[in-house]
Amino acid sequence: MAKDIDKRKTASTPDAVADFLKQVAATPVRKTDGRNGRLIFAIDATASRQPTWDHAAHLQREMFEEAAAIGGLDLQIAYFRGFGEFRATRWTTDSRALARPMSKVSCLGGHTQIGKVLKHTLKQTKEDPVNALVYIGDCMEEDTDKLCHLAGQLGLVGVPAFVFQEGHDPVAETCFRQIAKLSGGAFCHFDGASAATLRNLLRAVAAYAAGGRKALADYSRKSGGEALLLLEQIR
Repeated sequence: MAKDIDKRKTASTPDAVADFLKQVAATPVRKTDGRNGRLIFAIDATASRQPTWDHAAHLQREMFEEAAAIGGLDLQIAYFRGFGEFRATRWTTDSRALARPMSKVSCLGGHTQIGKVLKHTLKQTKEDPVNALVYIGDCMEEDTDKLCHLAGQLGLVGVPAFVFQEGHDPVAETCFRQIAKLSGGAFCHFDGASAATLRNLLRAVAAYAAGGRKALADYSRKSGGEALLLLEQIR
């Protein structure tokens, strides 16, 4: 299982980014030769997430473009908002097909539905293996034990959850760290001032899902910045 990043570090610090990317690089990936990697990109679209949601279409498009250059990625977008609303797009290799529905979504107030994200991921990987789950959120209003149980099931079937937290809500942070650890993934903070860092980290995860550790190392080598720290760790 991946180690948690120290609570005193955030995505805006080089050490935190290096630690996160190191965890991604150390995560085993299940791939079937000749097939695309599969990545679920899940977002909390409740009212507090509006600033990040506005950037989501741009971020996922850049993730997909990076993965496509590496060797292919099937991507699915999932989100929750409002009163019990949870939706997921069809799996696709066309980033434009994902950008269109996302551009029409606005955030609505409501409680978090992280449990639905984890259950959906489990269901999807039973039908066809999923290589990774990315989750972005800022708070948690559910039963921690139930979420951790689901995260443990993800770990058993080999689906790491890479959890990005906006802000520093302590209740959410404790739960998010456990979800990442139990699933075999990684946890990292980000804030409104670190959009570039978030973009780089998401591209790194997309590279990993599409081509495993080698692809991640190749991405880090050419992208520089925070991802370059991963290459140094590999060496």
